[in-house]
Amino acid sequence: MEANSRSTGRLPAAFLTPGSSSFVDFLSEHQPEFLPGNRQLPAVKGAIEAPHGTTIVSVTFPGGVVLAGDRRATMGNMIAQRDIEKVFPADEYSAVGIAGTAGLAVEMVKLFQLELEHFEKVEGAQLSLEGKANRLSTMIRSNLGMAMQGLAVVPLFAGYDVDRGKGRIFSYDVTGGRSEEHGYAATGSGSIFARGAMKKLYRDDLTESEATTLVVQALYDAADDDSATGGPDVARRIYPIVTVITDDGFRRLTDEEGSQIARSILERRLEQPDGPRAALL
Repeated sequence: MEANSRSTGRLPAAFLTPGSSSFVDFLSEHQPEFLPGNRQLPAVKGAIEAPHGTTIVSVTFPGGVVLAGDRRATMGNMIAQRDIEKVFPADEYSAVGIAGTAGLAVEMVKLFQLELEHFEKVEGAQLSLEGKANRLSTMIRSNLGMAMQGLAVVPLFAGYDVDRGKGRIFSYDVTGGRSEEHGYAATGSGSIFARGAMKKLYRDDLTESEATTLVVQALYDAADDDSATGGPDVARRIYPIVTVITDDGFRRLTDEEGSQIARSILERRLEQPDGPRAALL
């Protein structure tokens, strides 16, 4: 911002001028270089190697939604990090799970959190869940240039719709295209295997406890077939991050709760290595 404003300790005029309730629009007008999509990348041949995060899964149940992610980040054929966090609260009633280029994805989540907080302070009210999903879509679209160079961010957005009284899930593609998913969803390199597990086990009448167990089952199946997805690591005490969003707001399961779910699944897998079967009609 302006040098004389910094020297006097006063806020620049930009902060005192009425404008859009969008923080992204504010940055676009006054400091566009701070937006991730406006950065100039060096010319390179092929995709840029950077840590990638996978896999994210989400399931709805009567009264809310569960969003969970494994803890592994990979770079090529190497494990870049074993305990990365990929699921973050967006605000009190929503959360984002990130898949894709880890550094850019985390930065986008922080910007999204600021976007929702800025809107609430300016307008004095929260965006609807639909509005939040649309704002995230716009931010992903602005990253298309980097996505074309291999730095894609493909999140999964979930939240409790206070107007409709139920949990909802939104998935995205690299161009910012948004789709509402019904029942369950997955994104990331292990998504095809996680989706197969959820399709087998999902029911409309799941309890919260059954939903949290189901997402860990799905991540376990994804890790079983996808080397980029990390399963429960009992030796290092690293377990999937599981979050629950209801009318009470966002809640992340404690390490103890996550450990109990993972250990119970591991014990059952000793008897059924390929996991539980869908109920026969």
